[in-house]
Amino acid sequence: MSAVSFQSVSKTFNTSKGLFQALNQVSLDIEEGEFFGLLGPNGAGKTTLISILAGLARASSGSVKVLGRDVRDDYAEARRRLGVVPQELVFDPFFSVRETLRIQSGYFGVKNNDAWIDELLESLGLADKAQSNMRQLSGGMKRRVLVAQALVHKPPIIVLDEPTAGVDVELRQTLWHFIARLNREGHTVLLTTHYLEEAEALCSRVAMLKHGNIVKLSPMSELLKSASANVLQFKTDSLLPTAMAERARVTGRIVQIPAQDAGDVEGLLAGLRQGGVVLEDVEIRRADLEDVFIHVMNEQEHSGKGVAA
Repeated sequence: MSAVSFQSVSKTFNTSKGLFQALNQVSLDIEEGEFFGLLGPNGAGKTTLISILAGLARASSGSVKVLGRDVRDDYAEARRRLGVVPQELVFDPFFSVRETLRIQSGYFGVKNNDAWIDELLESLGLADKAQSNMRQLSGGMKRRVLVAQALVHKPPIIVLDEPTAGVDVELRQTLWHFIARLNREGHTVLLTTHYLEEAEALCSRVAMLKHGNIVKLSPMSELLKSASANVLQFKTDSLLPTAMAERARVTGRIVQIPAQDAGDVEGLLAGLRQGGVVLEDVEIRRADLEDVFIHVMNEQEHSGKGVAA
């Protein structure tokens, strides 16, 4: 039995401009114990899919099950098996951190939960804030509390929707250390993130969404093997030759150009010299998930809306 099963899920919204299809026949199974990544640009449908999973929105068609429990027909049991960390900072300003977690425990019918609450507070760096009112916490600390709330009833499936957006390095390290431990202990994790280095380091399998369609579904190892063998990376203040600029990914002064092999690298360097491009900090690196992601998204842009791959 799958931990999470999406079967032919579609979602259409009525907008002032007419009907908008956020999801189009999405089918996807996440196995128990997986660390699964759901990736895509803004507006791809990731949060809509998670909202349907969590019962915050209803699919226009299709079905979603959590450990065999339908999220509509058996919603109480389905939600009990989920712990969801949302993108937005949502909190009750009238309670302390510990009170917030106790109330969340009660929401799921969990009693005498102080030992686990203490472990959550310690593991997420919140122990010294346990008696602090939620209004007194920084944005990063509030996000830690959101994570603790999602985990307080020990759900077998953890859903993280952009959990490290806008947070500091310390929180990222603390969070991923703890979540990786829970995954090793058997918890299933579903992650959406724009930090692709996190997905590459943590996820065993990923699905890429664009325009509400799954355009790539693959184990991480196979995705990386399918990428260009190398990337030529350097810094420059010069303009690139037109043909090269079309292939390049430019971030400020940093230029990255995919290269299939050593001969391709030599040809690129020769073309740059001929074009009078002054290079600094030249290096050749292996292609990473970001390179694969950009390639897949560009392919779909040129070919139109894709189907599950």
